[in-house]
Amino acid sequence: MLVTAEPPLPAAWWSDLRTALAHLSAVHTDRTAVRQEYLDRAMPKYLAFLGGPVPTTPPSWSTAHGDLHWANLVGPELGILDWEGWGTAPAGYDAALLHAYSLGMPETAERLRHELSAILDSEEGRFAELVVITELLQSAERGDNGQLVPALRWRAEEVWHRMRIGGMASQLRGTTERQ
Repeated sequence: MLVTAEPPLPAAWWSDLRTALAHLSAVHTDRTAVRQEYLDRAMPKYLAFLGGPVPTTPPSWSTAHGDLHWANLVGPELGILDWEGWGTAPAGYDAALLHAYSLGMPETAERLRHELSAILDSEEGRFAELVVITELLQSAERGDNGQLVPALRWRAEEVWHRMRIGGMASQLRGTTERQ
């Protein structure tokens, strides 16, 4: 569900969202929201435009709502609705999904990147963004949220660039540590 106007949410709502996502990610479950087999099959296909082999194995898995978009959130006090799809997913999945659904409203997407930066700016968060972008590009192919495709592709390129820079920095640190 796309956001069409900047949601007027108080600072406490954002704090409660961060807390809820942290608590949820720590819950143990055997339920599955995203399958590794899907990532192995879909990510290379829908992210081929990035021009290189995209990793398909998440840095880590955690528990997620699995369908965190604006229609499943209420305010001004935080409420999270529609829990039938919850289960394990790549860590950072919920933040990445909410961010992707916000890309049509740049101010909202920027606010989300700021409020959830601890998640989205991590290795896990960047990978989760590519997972979500894969899913939304696939759904756009079926006619859903087509207006997001240019923003999704732009964001995938941005995230991919940051992942590659982060990977190069790790390799350089490893090289200097071995010397």
